[in-house]
Amino acid sequence: MPSPIHFILNKPFSTYNPLKDGQFNHLPIIINKFLLLLQGSSKNLNWVKSIHAQVITNSLSNDQFVATKIVKAYSDLGSLEAARYVFDQYLQPKGLLCNAMLGGYLQNGQHREILDLFGLMRCRSLEVNSCSCTFALKACASSLNYEMGMDIIRSVVEKGMEKNRFVGSSMISFLVRFDKIGEAQSVFDGMPDRDVVCWNSIIGGYVQAGCFDVAFELFFEMHSSGTKPSPITMTSLIQACGGIGDLKIGKCLHACVLGLGMGNDILVLTSFVDMYCKIGDMESARQVFQKMPTRNLVSWNAMISGCVRNGLVRESFDLFHKLGRSGFGFDLATIVSLLQGCSKTANLEIGKILHGCAIRSFDSNLILSTAIVDLYSKCGSLRQATFVFNRMKDRNVITWTAMLVGLAQNGHAEDALTLFAQMQEEGIAANSVTLVSLVHCCSHLGSLKRGRSIHAHVLRSGFAFDVVSMTALVDMYAKCGKINLAERIFSNGSICKDVVLWNSMITGYGMHGHGYQAVSIYHKMMEEGIKPNQTTFLSLLSACSHSKLVDQGISLFYSMERDHNIRSTEKHYACLVDLLSRAGRLEEAKALIEKMPFQPDTAVLEALLSGCRTHKEIDLGIQTADKLLSLDPMNPGIYIMLSNIYAEARRWEKVDYIRSLMRKHGLKKTPGYSLIEVGNEVHAFFAGDDSHPKWEEIHHFLGSLRSAVEASGYLPDTSCVLRDVDEQMKVRLLWGHSERLAIAFGILTTPAGSLIRITKNLRVCRDCHIVSKYISKIVNREIIVRDANRFHHFSNGGCSCGDYW
Repeated sequence: MPSPIHFILNKPFSTYNPLKDGQFNHLPIIINKFLLLLQGSSKNLNWVKSIHAQVITNSLSNDQFVATKIVKAYSDLGSLEAARYVFDQYLQPKGLLCNAMLGGYLQNGQHREILDLFGLMRCRSLEVNSCSCTFALKACASSLNYEMGMDIIRSVVEKGMEKNRFVGSSMISFLVRFDKIGEAQSVFDGMPDRDVVCWNSIIGGYVQAGCFDVAFELFFEMHSSGTKPSPITMTSLIQACGGIGDLKIGKCLHACVLGLGMGNDILVLTSFVDMYCKIGDMESARQVFQKMPTRNLVSWNAMISGCVRNGLVRESFDLFHKLGRSGFGFDLATIVSLLQGCSKTANLEIGKILHGCAIRSFDSNLILSTAIVDLYSKCGSLRQATFVFNRMKDRNVITWTAMLVGLAQNGHAEDALTLFAQMQEEGIAANSVTLVSLVHCCSHLGSLKRGRSIHAHVLRSGFAFDVVSMTALVDMYAKCGKINLAERIFSNGSICKDVVLWNSMITGYGMHGHGYQAVSIYHKMMEEGIKPNQTTFLSLLSACSHSKLVDQGISLFYSMERDHNIRSTEKHYACLVDLLSRAGRLEEAKALIEKMPFQPDTAVLEALLSGCRTHKEIDLGIQTADKLLSLDPMNPGIYIMLSNIYAEARRWEKVDYIRSLMRKHGLKKTPGYSLIEVGNEVHAFFAGDDSHPKWEEIHHFLGSLRSAVEASGYLPDTSCVLRDVDEQMKVRLLWGHSERLAIAFGILTTPAGSLIRITKNLRVCRDCHIVSKYISKIVNREIIVRDANRFHHFSNGGCSCGDYW
């Protein structure tokens, strides 16, 4: 084993020797001199090493008091290896020396080493006092070691140390870290002597638990006890104000802080910046930030993240540039906030630059990697998002949710549900955001079975009465054709005054053609005192449009501004134009467009164009299409609509010309497809599809259906085939439409008499609508088809839409 002198001298240190030979004649004087020298050299590691060497030379290394000071000096400078070497020279270190080593580890964030050393002290029956337990409890709280922390607390209680204010404060901090606020309150109540640290621990615990009112009550009690609050006290209360979101209370607290003389405290001022940002008072946040006498990186980060949170992304980058010029540099929190800003604005280019900066500056980190996954997902770059996600060693529920939401929002609902299954296999519990995203996936797919499964997860996870979850479930059941289940979810939450939930029910009724029920819900909203918003009227106008409630829709439109002071937007005008056009009142729709307070956008003109096609107003349709193409020349839907208008008028040369224009611009028609869920699988069919494994059986059965339908009096409406081919080919093309393939497959693979549910991405054509009514009567089945516009409930030869869609 190397000698102590060798250990000290084998590392470079200053040749300066502050001690001279023969300086000390009496041991107590020598010790005092060494202690004074240690105190004066606390910022210079080489000096501490030099003094340590002289301690050994002067045979003082057995003095544990001196050793304690040396351990502390090394720890203060971050030289824990040297500190531990000094400590290990003693087989039976006293409590003071043990605590110095524990404190050094805590000071340097080495929590595992604290717990190892504390365990060693207990095993070797070394002195464990209140200070030792305080250090160990802080390490347990930081390392989330609940079991060992509770074991230490039991030991503390057995030894009667829980009334010590230092131990008591540590016990409170530990317990609140694990959401044991009741037990923490019991410890606090049993403390006869409470200092400001004890009060800070319990107040901070209630803030952490979201019990902001209790935190303020304790603050008033603290004031009554004569204990003066510290900046940490005020920081907790400021955080509570941010959680409450009450600007008036925040302003009062700000005045209180100034009265306490803490107006220049950097921690308090930074907390105010964060509070004002969370409440949304950015002007006050700017004023506090700009008037700060000194700022640290945390202050800059609070202002940058606040700007991002409030949608001021450009301002956040301006602050980042100023931060760079100020000389502070940046840290992980800075980059994460800026990445979130790029996610909000879908700024992939800047996001990639920040990603590169993060790779060069920081090690792989869970929070950083999650922000990067979220960035690429929100920007639609799923390949990059998946690459980063798959390379992550550790992933939490937020990471999984970011990836799931990215898949769901970019049209990969099936992949999102598959990823959720993988998430469950890895034992990650979903949160409310995860489950709401999955509910939306089921809505997109029209997958009722999986929607019910996710609903069960919502119930088991305790989110059943969360208004966001209820709104998503109402939407999902409505889109899966189960309007009765949507009504049941809504009735459970209708006591809630959240307008979004009520809007969701109105929208559900509208897509099912239940316009009267939608208007009834609106009137009930008024009775309940729930204030409608712009979305409410969009949903109402759409519902009236699909239910032929023209006059009621017009009345609701004009009541927006008159009765509710809600300004009509382009979207509202588009809904009203659609309402009039769908009813054949095209001249009124045209006059409305001419009187609009702004230039018509594509949505308004598309609504008019759709009405022109439905009611065969060719000239007005051509005029409208020309205006649309001048606004959006790269929209293939406009070309398709115009081509269809010409085709229905049998002007094939114009059809060919429009299609040649599409080819010239590289535009393609969106292919129509239909989805049907059978068992645990969603099957997709395209027009004329022969790729399905059972396609021969499907086509053979479809031929039988055709014969039965024709025998019932069906005559094909070949005007739906917008191609210049003979009548026989037109009929053949009609029977290859995707919804007919899906219906045939559903009849073949589901029990007799059971409901068949289809989701189609485009509008159902007139002939398929006629055929579906015949089939529902022939096979005695209810068939629900959700197309791009609404739901069609086919039953016993009729349809819920009343042939108005």
